Amino acid sequence: MSYDRAITVFSPDGHLFQVEYAMQAVKQGAAALSIKCNDCLIFGAELRSPAKLQKKSSVKKILEIDDHLVCVCAGLTADARVLVNRARVECQSYRLQNEQSPPPLFISRFLAELQQQYTVRGGRRPFGLATLIGGYHPYIADEQNVQLYQTIPSGVYTEWKACAIGRKDKMLNEFLEKHYKGNMSEQQGIKMAIRCLLEVVEHGAKNIDIGVLVKGKKLRKLTETEVNNVVEEIKKDEAEDNDDATMDDKKQGQ
Repeated sequence: MSYDRAITVFSPDGHLFQVEYAMQAVKQGAAALSIKCNDCLIFGAELRSPAKLQKKSSVKKILEIDDHLVCVCAGLTADARVLVNRARVECQSYRLQNEQSPPPLFISRFLAELQQQYTVRGGRRPFGLATLIGGYHPYIADEQNVQLYQTIPSGVYTEWKACAIGRKDKMLNEFLEKHYKGNMSEQQGIKMAIRCLLEVVEHGAKNIDIGVLVKGKKLRKLTETEVNNVVEEIKKDEAEDNDDATMDDKKQGQ
């Protein structure tokens, strides 16, 4: 029997193959990440090189769900559009019922439940999409005053300090684990996000998209010039580190 043909049938060793294939679709998507800093969140995404006549600004990876909530996705872009639109409607519904904005946890749980519903019924396929949802809220009991959640196609949602999804996510998460610090400023977070994405992006700053969500403010996108300036600063720091390492080697040789 082909256990990968039906979404509702388990294989003898306990696998739902269609859900695992959806996870593979996420791993083939462009890289994306998010980092928690003091009073802000940094969102970064790899932009695939557009066609020569395609307008670059029409390709969006960092999306606003609400004034205080931002989402970055990896996987199928069309699925992202559907999920984000559902999340936006849920935000407005929450505002009407409770007269306040929804916390990041509420929307993350809503999207995870929606993704999980598409794994238990026949006649549909799972969303080939993983999301990183971050934002602020007056009632967040967090030292950094912001929260970051990840959802995956199986319907699981978890909270993170920094996380990467998409292609080469394992390598990017190892980089984040090695360099992440809990008390980073906005500028330190931007620098770290760009350094991390440079590990996988093929054409440097040209294909990097960075967004900053500061507590109490709306999402701000960095211009290509601002990203280029940070990349040049990173290259300068690396050159200085290499010079220092060379000097240390010469001293040890003497």
